[in-house]
Amino acid sequence: MTVRVRDGLRQEVLDANLAIPQVGLATLTWGNVSGVDREAGVFVIKPSGVPYEDLTLDDLVTVRLFDGEVVDGDLRPSTDTETHRCLYLAFPSLGGVTHTHSTHAVAFAQARRAIPVLGTTHADTFNGPVPCTPDLTAEQCAKDYEYNTGRVIVDMLNGDDHRAAEVPAALVAGHGPFTWGSTARTSLEHAIICEAVADIALHTMTLAPTAAPPPPHLLNRHYTRKHGPDAYYGNPDPATPV
Repeated sequence: MTVRVRDGLRQEVLDANLAIPQVGLATLTWGNVSGVDREAGVFVIKPSGVPYEDLTLDDLVTVRLFDGEVVDGDLRPSTDTETHRCLYLAFPSLGGVTHTHSTHAVAFAQARRAIPVLGTTHADTFNGPVPCTPDLTAEQCAKDYEYNTGRVIVDMLNGDDHRAAEVPAALVAGHGPFTWGSTARTSLEHAIICEAVADIALHTMTLAPTAAPPPPHLLNRHYTRKHGPDAYYGNPDPATPV
């Protein structure tokens, strides 16, 4: 059965997955990106275990949003598919989800620590610490493990779509980062930033273990100049009518 998704979605998902190793976020096949078409009620995701260098458009798998059934594709979808699906169902603003095992973000996840806001580089994207979930219980691991991996993120954020939009990343304890955004590409960009700020935070905490965040007014200025109604960073797309 072939399901038609919006123009460009499959290429966007392919390009985002191919970029994971190019930007140093993955070892072997440790990462995946998906993109959702809410009108069609499906999302497109990387297949399980396929090396990035071999990945093609034909390999991508289309999954039905409401029940997780594969509706297009000959390969098994990523083992993290149910986590992606859980996040899409919980947060309507999400258009793409990325999961990686990038070194520094995973280090915070394994330490069961949020990535703290120690400077404006972090505040440019994340309006607060990147939080870390509690450990999954034995029951959550025994049944529906991947879906429950999404549930612990959703529960930690109280199912708050606005909160998810302001800090578009979370660490799953002992596992690693999940990031999201309005598109598959944006979710990947947030994964890149999440890894960068985790690296910077670890260096800062090595130099100054008791380092405190800058004053809130400085952090708020950096966040709001890129986000919200008063944002003024960047320039409009020349192809977009004014």
